[in-house]
Amino acid sequence: MYEPLSEFDAGSPAPSSSPPAGQASGSWLQQTREELALRPRLVVREPVPVTVLAVQRYLGESSGYCYDVTLWDGAEQDTWLLAPELCPLVHGNLLRCGRSVTIRRCSYRYLEKRLAAGLVCVDELEPGQEQGSPGELPLRAPAGPLSGDRKHYLPLWNNEDPYGDIWRRGGPGQEPSVDVTKVCSLLKLEMTGLSKITLPPLIVRVMHKSRLRYFGKAEKKTDYPYQAYFEVADHSGMMSLVLWNSLCPEWYNTLQVGNVVLLQQYAVKKSYVCRTHPTSGNAQVKRLPSLEICLNPRDPPPKIIILSESKVKPEWNLPAVKYQFVTRSEFGDLPHNTICDVIGLVIYVGRCERLRRRDDWEDFWIYRWVQMIDGTSEQPFLLEIFATSQPDIFEHIIPMSYLVCTQMRVIREHPGDISYKAYLTTTNESQVFITGHHKGRPYVTNEKVKSYIKWMKNQNEVEIEKKTSVGGYQPYPPTPSTFAKYCNDRKTEEILNTIGELKTIVQHMHYREHKRVAVQGIIAACAFVRNVSQAKMKPSIHNMDDPGPPSRGGILPRGAQ
Repeated sequence: MYEPLSEFDAGSPAPSSSPPAGQASGSWLQQTREELALRPRLVVREPVPVTVLAVQRYLGESSGYCYDVTLWDGAEQDTWLLAPELCPLVHGNLLRCGRSVTIRRCSYRYLEKRLAAGLVCVDELEPGQEQGSPGELPLRAPAGPLSGDRKHYLPLWNNEDPYGDIWRRGGPGQEPSVDVTKVCSLLKLEMTGLSKITLPPLIVRVMHKSRLRYFGKAEKKTDYPYQAYFEVADHSGMMSLVLWNSLCPEWYNTLQVGNVVLLQQYAVKKSYVCRTHPTSGNAQVKRLPSLEICLNPRDPPPKIIILSESKVKPEWNLPAVKYQFVTRSEFGDLPHNTICDVIGLVIYVGRCERLRRRDDWEDFWIYRWVQMIDGTSEQPFLLEIFATSQPDIFEHIIPMSYLVCTQMRVIREHPGDISYKAYLTTTNESQVFITGHHKGRPYVTNEKVKSYIKWMKNQNEVEIEKKTSVGGYQPYPPTPSTFAKYCNDRKTEEILNTIGELKTIVQHMHYREHKRVAVQGIIAACAFVRNVSQAKMKPSIHNMDDPGPPSRGGILPRGAQ
């Protein structure tokens, strides 16, 4: 159950598959597609249930998002477009991978911008039972979205995460011999950069990394509308480096904190004043705020080479990545908005929830609540972890794993109210690491990390596991005790809703969306519902004043889900 301590040692598929021989006539999808070529609008008289293999999202040419659905009929698979009227089925997770659907009506659409090409559009369907995805069947989704000019799909529930095969993770590549006499320092670049046409090479270390920003808009035709920024430093100071557009799929997953990078053929411009900046743990590194390094796919096309640590020479004087780890016993003294790093053992993981960025928008933040302990206090850390463009980590946070969170912000908005507990939330520059992702990270040599590992070696795994739980609803911030406090709380709705309005609100909510509302009425009756698993749950039930996990919402002990 424990993560290996050795991790802390320093150091274009086709649109559809070909049917098997003799089964072409048995493919309902193929027969329907051929019939649509003769009759562009078809009402299916004898519908056959088919299984959903994938639901993929992308930005449409008009407002809103489009969805392509990959279907399997037992003989063949094909990808069809979902009509806009059916998108609410995806929003509510009624149409999802592994579920059977019965298509009642569909149509054929010709694509004006593609010669002799068209697509099938599902106009009416009925969700069926859960089937489960065929384990040995390879998914053959189209190389790109069916409709419009988009080049890639987005993750289904947010826009921050990388999604698909285009987000590759490359290696160091071939390392050239570096002529140090031609390398420019960041301080010199800041003083002379804008006046030069050809900029000299740079050798820098990646100190911080932001999450991805997706800025796609329906009226914009940028193929890969992404941006990510890094803080890079040399012996003279630290400067922002911005990665743009198609360079993000190519390099975002490759560039990691601690990498030493040789940069050539780049551009510089005046810094964007509204960008957030991380709080550096290395106080000796001076920030150079006036310029930022820009890496675009062209004008000029950059050269990025990651140098192995064995090639890094001491005379370059590159600064080390340093952290600001705090223990749980120290956390109580930190003021509001302080930035820090934490490490601990996960004892509770809440369900993923989604928060709408703006009213009437389809864009959401996705987050989850986590509790962890580090042995320095009876109280756990309470963490609000938003997606940090690390889906392989965010989706696999489980109890009993070692969790490291960097660049976390202390939230202590109501210091005088004991019902509000201080917690940590992620920032734009936060990075999260769990089991299997620690080895080689710069923080493994930190003294507080070593102290935590030493404490963990002396713990009883069975006893700690009894305190763990997963799932349920984390009621935080807590519901105010009076309606007056509720109205003064800026994080809650200030409108009193009727029971009728509540039904409409719920109908318009999306899958995993979280929203707090207030209703007024007279309690007419109460019913007692017996919890059949109450006996099993009792050892793991805690309230917010206890060191263990929260209890509201039917939290299950680990292994009982």
